[in-house]
Amino acid sequence: MFARLLVPLDGSRMAEASLPIAAYLGRRLKCPLTLLHVIERDAPGKVHGERHLANVDEAEAYLRQVAATQLPHDLQVEFHVHSAEVKHVARSIADHGAELRPALIVMCTHGRGAVREWIFGSIAQQVASTGRTPTLFVRPRAATSGEFSLTCLAVPLDGNRVHENALPTAVELAQACQASLHLVSVVPTPATLAGPTAAAGRLLPAATRALLEADQAGAAAYIESVRTRLTAEGLQATAECLRGEPAAMIIEAAERSHADLIVFGTHGTIGTEAFWARSVPPNVAGHTWIPILLVPVRED
Repeated sequence: MFARLLVPLDGSRMAEASLPIAAYLGRRLKCPLTLLHVIERDAPGKVHGERHLANVDEAEAYLRQVAATQLPHDLQVEFHVHSAEVKHVARSIADHGAELRPALIVMCTHGRGAVREWIFGSIAQQVASTGRTPTLFVRPRAATSGEFSLTCLAVPLDGNRVHENALPTAVELAQACQASLHLVSVVPTPATLAGPTAAAGRLLPAATRALLEADQAGAAAYIESVRTRLTAEGLQATAECLRGEPAAMIIEAAERSHADLIVFGTHGTIGTEAFWARSVPPNVAGHTWIPILLVPVRED
């Protein structure tokens, strides 16, 4: 499945935070890396305090230097510079995901805007809406945490069978890296409900508590059934069902299990608004340094 990894770079050291993970996965998955640079129209003179790459020759020289100095010599590396200047770099990266057909895009979560807006705004929504290319987002601090290795993947599941379609990607990564899977399901408490559900909870507190308790029993049974199925397939998998605010509980579970990656399934079929409105992935990404893998999924 993983035939190629696409690694967008803008010339800054911050963007290069994605390279250790990309190199590790390239070796483990035995697939080449394609380093990508997109020439931006009306680009600023500097990006993140460093000189901006403004022409094709400069960009190609930079990508080759990165490969020679920061990637293992036994790793197959290819280069692609999008020479036609574009106004929307995020859209261009998403388009290259469809054009070059990588199995995975690996990139740093930085941009001119706030990290939260950039990762879960322009790029992530476009990638999710294509329903094709999983995207792994790395926060810049990961570059200072030493050599990357993948020993455990945290996989939040909410009982939606469509989101469960992200599991094959997580399973393949786990098998290639000899890593374990930690499945997490979260049921809110009355105090952590949001929106219309919270209003209904205040009006009918006893009924809401009863419904949430029933949800917890169902979620625990569901996630245990998934764990049983995965262990029957020879995978090392654990599972837990938690109560509380979903993003906070997912982070707590990922950190407690020493997860190196959190895998989310993003529902592209119904449009990204329905998925992103829940705010779980952006809230998780905004409060943890653990890399986030978004896997677009669609109903059959």
